Amino acid sequence: MRLYHKTLKGLEIMIDVQRMAKNIKKLAEEANTMLTEMEGTVLMASINNRIMNITNITQISEDL
Repeated sequence: MRLYHKTLKGLEIMIDVQRMAKNIKKLAEEANTMLTEMEGTVLMASINNRIMNITNITQISEDL
């Protein structure tokens, strides 16, 4: 009876560990999605900044 109880307890622990691993994987996937979105936002800001710099330089050149 004790061996049966220990075996059940071990199985429960393995199931809990698998559930935690699944949750960690899900969180990692969500974090990856957020990082990809942030990367896109930073890239767009960089492009906008370059365009603004070119526009400003062009305007300064025209003013001279």
